[in-house]
Amino acid sequence: MLLNLYVRAKAWTASDEGATAVEYGIMVAGIAIAIIVAVLAVGGQLNTVFEDVQTALTGVAPE
Repeated sequence: MLLNLYVRAKAWTASDEGATAVEYGIMVAGIAIAIIVAVLAVGGQLNTVFEDVQTALTGVAPE
């Protein structure tokens, strides 16, 4: 009985499910940071492209 309880406790503490969740959390945070950096880096250029398209379609430059 006591040995069985010890074996179960040992197996529970050896589980790495929590570590896996932390690893996924770090991975998601890294992806989010990469997306934010990409949007900030390309955002101004993308706005210029859309303004050029608007000017080409309407013939009026945006304000």
